Amino acid sequence: MHLPKDYLDDLLVRMTYHSCAIENNAITLSEAVSILLYRVIPGKISVHKVYELENHRLAFNYIIENIDQELTISLIHDIHSLLLDRLNHERGRFKSQENAIVGARFQTATPSETHSLMYQWIKNLNNQIQQAKSPDDIIASICSSHFEFERIHPYADGNGRTGRLLMMHLLLQNQIVPLVIQKENKHEYIQFLEKQDANGFAVYAVSIIEKEKQRYNAFLNSLPKE
Repeated sequence: MHLPKDYLDDLLVRMTYHSCAIENNAITLSEAVSILLYRVIPGKISVHKVYELENHRLAFNYIIENIDQELTISLIHDIHSLLLDRLNHERGRFKSQENAIVGARFQTATPSETHSLMYQWIKNLNNQIQQAKSPDDIIASICSSHFEFERIHPYADGNGRTGRLLMMHLLLQNQIVPLVIQKENKHEYIQFLEKQDANGFAVYAVSIIEKEKQRYNAFLNSLPKE
């Protein structure tokens, strides 16, 4: 899939802004543009909030640079390590203590279970994608795997941002434009996760991805003709 620079810049801003906003980072869209594209920190913004955006930019770029690399534990650790740089001392390592998702009706995996569950998660996901017969089947598999990832909750922090970037990696790797979950849809997204409604989330994702295709094509059409 050809990814024009302007589209990548646009995607970087939207993925970073919305994913961080879902995790309660209150930086505005215009501030995100300033930080991510122009490397200027406007006004009095906390260092923590800036690190969250800057780290997301680094993880986003890492995925684009390694888009053809197969999904492995090492790749996932690398993404998480970049996302949590300067923010968490356990970055790039599976959790050492039990954790929980606020409001969830299920328990996350224990630290002793996490390593084997994550290896099985990758194996199952790769098998599902290989057996998929259409792009919609691939999207459904990736959406279902996202729920499984969040249910395992393999890291002490940053699971949501890591999981959403992994979906981007998997979709692009399979020639499908990314799923950008906007902060305005946070409640709906959280409801899907809490109810473990993978089918509903897949239907939602397909509709959002269709709109993303139009945006992607608009950037393609704006490229100079040879």
